Amino acid sequence: MPEPWISADELATHLGVTKDTVYAWIADKGMPAHKIGRLWKFQASEVDDWVRGGGAAAPEGSDAD
Repeated sequence: MPEPWISADELATHLGVTKDTVYAWIADKGMPAHKIGRLWKFQASEVDDWVRGGGAAAPEGSDAD
């Protein structure tokens, strides 16, 4: 059975971040996302792999630690 597409709201809840953070990660960090019409849709497994690969990590030397 194929994995369902989820919304930015659902993804934010899944990751424990705000929807604004989701949109910032799309724009600034290349988070895997698919634009369908006006809406961004996500596959949770793609995003989970991206997070595990360090995609959401703060850049070296940042104050985010």
